Amino acid sequence: MQKTLCAPLLASLLMMLACTGAQAQGVYRIVGPDGKVTFSDRPPADAKEPLQPTRSAGTAPAAAGAALPYDLRQIANRFPVTIYTGNDCAPCISLRNALTSRGVPFTERTVSTSEDAAALQRLSGSASLPFGSIGGQQIVGFSDAEWTQYLDAAGYPKQSQLPSSYRAPAATPLVAVKPVEVAPAAEKPKTAAPTRPAPAARPVDGPTPSNPAGIRF
Repeated sequence: MQKTLCAPLLASLLMMLACTGAQAQGVYRIVGPDGKVTFSDRPPADAKEPLQPTRSAGTAPAAAGAALPYDLRQIANRFPVTIYTGNDCAPCISLRNALTSRGVPFTERTVSTSEDAAALQRLSGSASLPFGSIGGQQIVGFSDAEWTQYLDAAGYPKQSQLPSSYRAPAATPLVAVKPVEVAPAAEKPKTAAPTRPAPAARPVDGPTPSNPAGIRF
């Protein structure tokens, strides 16, 4: 289903995209003392550094930003494109292909775990995929006409200007995976060597008070 933007909406679109206050911020995964996991756009007060930053706002894809032509790099810095995709998601593939074909540099975050889904819910208010942002403008789902209008308003070229040497950054999980620390194996307690039972006493040869005849059986 195609959507048509009216003239007033197109006129204010650039203002919406340039609104830095609306740009999506980093999402932090916080584990409380009781083990409960929560997500916040602000780091915990006692943290020296972000626990699980999921994305950088307001920057072009860092891995290949320097390889972009100057004009395209300026647009990508002002209106960075980030998409959120999942497995077995045909619209996600269509969105990725549309951006690649047009030569739009983008950052891709994958949603494959329950923690990823919870973080996506915080970002977009929905669990629908694909989800994306162009600067501060958030877009749920994929409509070629809608994405085209927003990309045009942001100033992205209609034809790819990416150099042949450009390589898009690899997709990464929305919530970074923290390696599990394996506790060292506890030493087994040393067991005492088994004691050998004492040999049974042999009967005394000869007469005894209980065996005056000295009979030996």
